[in-house]
Amino acid sequence: QVQLVESGGGSVQAGGSLRLSCAASGHTVNRYCMAWFRQAPGKEREGVANIDSDGDTIYTDSVKGRFTISKDNAKNTLHLQMNSLKLEDTAMYYCAADTTGAGSCWGDFQEYEYSSWGQGTQVTVSS
Repeated sequence: QVQLVESGGGSVQAGGSLRLSCAASGHTVNRYCMAWFRQAPGKEREGVANIDSDGDTIYTDSVKGRFTISKDNAKNTLHLQMNSLKLEDTAMYYCAADTTGAGSCWGDFQEYEYSSWGQGTQVTVSS
């Protein structure tokens, strides 16, 4: 079982930046599709960005140009750099890994495709 531990969440004013990290056990980030999801209060969890084993990325439309997903294979860590944060980015952010796949990612961000999940880190954006 892959262990995923998120960090880096916090409170920030609109327009600010945060960098989330996800530390993974085993040789995970370089082998599998890795993703960030988020869930705002009263809303369903949604995919934010993913990165495949080759480093190719996919973003949901609402974060394109503002968020950047990346990974450090040597440190087995996934990151999400979030710039120009908006009030609507407030959510619990989750790291996920598709450990049953061959490393490819899909743009539909189906939760069932991701077999391992972290506990989440809260991001709160205020005006």
